[in-house]
Amino acid sequence: MAGGKETPRQKMIGMMYLVLTALLALNVSKAILDAFVAIEENIQISNLNEYGRGEEKRSDLKEVAEDKTAPDVQKKAKKLLEVVDKIDKMTAEQIKMIDDMKSEILTTCGEDIAKTGEGAIIVTPYNAKEPLRPARMNLMHVEGKDKYDEPMLVMGIAEDLKNPSGNGKKLWDSYNKYRTDLTELIAASSSTPEKKYSFKDPKINKYKDFKDLKSQLEKSLKTAAPDDQEAMIKIYQSLTKQERVKMEENEEGEVHWIGKTFDHSPSVAALASLSSLQKEILTARADAVALVRGRVGGGEYSFNKIMALAYGPEVANQNEEVEVQVLMAAFDSDKQPIVTVNGGALRETKEGKGFVTVKGAGAEINLTGTITILNKSGIPKTLPWEKTIQIMKPQGNVSLPELNVLYKGYPNVISAVASGYPEAKVNGQGVTLSKKGENYIGMVSGASKTASISISGFNKQTKKTVSLGTFTFKVKNLPPPNIYFGAVADGGKASKAETRIFAKYGDEIPLTANFTVVSWEMQVAGLSRPSKGSGNNLTAEAIGQLKQAKPGAMISFMTQVKGPDGILRKKSGNFTI
Repeated sequence: MAGGKETPRQKMIGMMYLVLTALLALNVSKAILDAFVAIEENIQISNLNEYGRGEEKRSDLKEVAEDKTAPDVQKKAKKLLEVVDKIDKMTAEQIKMIDDMKSEILTTCGEDIAKTGEGAIIVTPYNAKEPLRPARMNLMHVEGKDKYDEPMLVMGIAEDLKNPSGNGKKLWDSYNKYRTDLTELIAASSSTPEKKYSFKDPKINKYKDFKDLKSQLEKSLKTAAPDDQEAMIKIYQSLTKQERVKMEENEEGEVHWIGKTFDHSPSVAALASLSSLQKEILTARADAVALVRGRVGGGEYSFNKIMALAYGPEVANQNEEVEVQVLMAAFDSDKQPIVTVNGGALRETKEGKGFVTVKGAGAEINLTGTITILNKSGIPKTLPWEKTIQIMKPQGNVSLPELNVLYKGYPNVISAVASGYPEAKVNGQGVTLSKKGENYIGMVSGASKTASISISGFNKQTKKTVSLGTFTFKVKNLPPPNIYFGAVADGGKASKAETRIFAKYGDEIPLTANFTVVSWEMQVAGLSRPSKGSGNNLTAEAIGQLKQAKPGAMISFMTQVKGPDGILRKKSGNFTI
């Protein structure tokens, strides 16, 4: 553009391009600066809103403190109003300090902050009679909007971004002290003569994210009142900043938060940052006053609908006493609760309730979760909930009274069901019962001809046991078994090759008793002498006699068998070869 070979006309055109580029850059810079002015204006409006919100809560509490119709409540409100006064005092100190820093930046930049009327930068100066209201400014009238050396000098980072001095260090230390003093004060103010509460600020200024910050903070909140903890987390988080932050992406190392915020920051941007800090302080103050106000009856939560609710057991049995709890529930139809659930699925949330679905399985279902509602200040209140559901198996029963029998010496399998109750308890008279899996084993001995079993239902919720009846059973000896020659039952046609005798029940008797063949005597038709033996196996002599038997010949066994009851029984069996 300025080369020696260019003609005068080319040089003139190049110069015009350079001037045009500079003018465009100036317009862009002006647009950015004007944007900071607009941002700062919006922040000032938000500051007034937060100031008003806190004043509203304070006014509510003051009204209660002046109401003589409820002396106990009035006394409590007066005490809490003293806490609010302390909160306001420490908040006012922060607002005044930051306003002073704003004025110092403007003065250092050569601005006339004493000017009044049209064109004045400070529209409404700081007023000690309203110490919580920041000074109202119009930054559009700042002439040196783009000056950045002066704000850096005032904030003590002109020499070192990593270690601010002067106002920067003062601001950082004071801001963190405000967080400490505010949270420790509201925690201690929940104390009663019966219970003392406290909070020791862990001074957190390094964390990965808000989840990590909350995790670190919760360890120190254990000594605070449970009802305060959600609000304290919100307040603490809103006043917490990373002390060390990364520099630009192409640079290495970390700088102090003050250095990062005010480094080469134009004057209007620096003023906007300070106004933003005032907003955070006023928001924390409003939340803290709302928390204190909520300790005196009414007003903290909004409700526009009420409904009657009745809670009780889902199943009731005849003659069982049950309890139903009836209450009136109020909720805000515009602010539905937030419900979480473990063990089921949240179907929907409406009418102030969360509807949870779950499929019955096992003996019982344990559901847990949380429900959260927001108060008028937007502070969440979260409480845990749990519900246990007993699972009853659908069951019908058909009985045969004539076959109510318990066999002596036999492990009778007994199934006990207390319909309508999650657990059945049984007791026997004349029968000894023992639990085996889902059933019981009943053993009968002695000469009695009857035995009885009583069943009761146990309710885990009420811890009550209800008698459901006593059932009488006949006591009998086990029926005798059939004799089997190999796999062939008594009366059947057997093979000469069979060599073993068995005693057992056929399909007509649904018992699983095991019998042992103690001794046997075999007679083969046509042979004069029988053969004898013990156990299941035939002797060599008996096997030889079988071979001599003619086709169609009758073979008879006379056996002695013993069952699980220990009784020795004689039992015969006849087979055709």
